[in-house]
Amino acid sequence: MRVVVTGASGNIGSAVIRELTAGGRHEVVGVARRRPELSDRAVAEGSVTWRATDVGTDDLDPVLEGADAVVHLAWKFQPTHRPEETWRTNAVGTRRLLSAVRRQRVPTLVCASSVAAYSPAHHDDLVDEGWETDGSSAAAYCREKAYNERVLDAFEAPGEDTRVVRIRPAFVFQRSAASEQRRIFGGPLLRPRMLDTRLIPALPVPRGLRLQAVHAEDVARAIVAAVERPVTGAFNLAAAGVLRRQELGEIVGAPTVEVPPRLVSGALDLGWLARLVGVPGSLADALLAVPLLATDRARAELDWSPRHTAAEAIEAFLSGAARSAGSGMPPLHP
Repeated sequence: MRVVVTGASGNIGSAVIRELTAGGRHEVVGVARRRPELSDRAVAEGSVTWRATDVGTDDLDPVLEGADAVVHLAWKFQPTHRPEETWRTNAVGTRRLLSAVRRQRVPTLVCASSVAAYSPAHHDDLVDEGWETDGSSAAAYCREKAYNERVLDAFEAPGEDTRVVRIRPAFVFQRSAASEQRRIFGGPLLRPRMLDTRLIPALPVPRGLRLQAVHAEDVARAIVAAVERPVTGAFNLAAAGVLRRQELGEIVGAPTVEVPPRLVSGALDLGWLARLVGVPGSLADALLAVPLLATDRARAELDWSPRHTAAEAIEAFLSGAARSAGSGMPPLHP
């Protein structure tokens, strides 16, 4: 199959490229705003044609011509202080891509959504893919993910020939993306050594936090399965284990301190306004409001079984961030 991957140099995209090129069974086109360095293993060993293309502004038809499947992962998290820029890539870019998919009559579209697209759920029951997708908070990330769900609803109108799959993962981590994620979320205030578990004296945890996570490699395996299998609709992805205050303390190896959620949101807002941290308090609100995901459908229809636990995904992030891990993919530079 000829598979076009947008956002191919990012956290999930780099893992999808590795999975698609394993065994040489697919012809892969990697789409990113900046070409990766040729020294990167995923580029050097894989058979990938790279296209420097911005989904928000560039002509997408030549990129999608002849594609059997499109995996849409392109996303811009920053700059959170200029939401019109993230909207151009995340919302307008998605609409432009879907229009090109329709014009090129691409048979399969796999689109990355997120747990943050879901409406709040202030309980510990696992929810399936039927839960409402109106966004978990007022954060731009949540709004844009929810908006794209509505765009996909319209795209899937009766009579359309494209098979559409939505992937809704929990929070996604891998070692090689840790430095990028530290920069995105922590901003200039969060230095690598501050995430070294050997140096953390105590871990503040917002009251009521319960966290699911999943490793990027496991998300990539699900996405490739969705490309190769005749499935449609949405799929939740989350690794085994729900992480609460006790489990997070065990991962870090430090005592925990329960913190009122409003204090966390307020502190983030102050740091964000001062441009010391990368995200506003509304993202912490989302973290506390997102539902816990049931993954039965992915396990049954994609034959998906995560190889990494939620704790292992978090550990990969902490280890990588503390040691400035990265890769040759431009967004993932240390």
